[in-house]
Amino acid sequence: MIIKLDMTSNIPIYVRLRNEIVMGIGRGDLKKGEGLPTVRQMAEDIGVNNMTVNKAYSILKNEGYIEIDRRHGAKINPSLDTTREFKEKLESELELIIAESGLKGIEYKEFMRMCEEIYKNMNGLNKVWNEGKI
Repeated sequence: MIIKLDMTSNIPIYVRLRNEIVMGIGRGDLKKGEGLPTVRQMAEDIGVNNMTVNKAYSILKNEGYIEIDRRHGAKINPSLDTTREFKEKLESELELIIAESGLKGIEYKEFMRMCEEIYKNMNGLNKVWNEGKI
């Protein structure tokens, strides 16, 4: 997977990197067990500081998307998270997105159609859930 980050965005680079990796897993571009580049290699590849990549990897590990082994590096390992904390975080983020959508004139049916379409395009999600791998 080639990671391209918009360096003009106001979103912190480590957040954008984290989001790109999560999206890669969701789309199926990054598969369970697949290794990620070392912190140094990833930093060099995308032109950022090692600490930026280290922070993104640390967040991904804490969120259960990757596992890190000193001998084998970082590997994709999404884990099922049905905790109350995750659901509350999800609801909060969805509430904001829904509010913004409504304020910008997106109707309910259009919003739901967009959600369905995006969810269908997350091929990694379909494979993981259909095969019972999480």
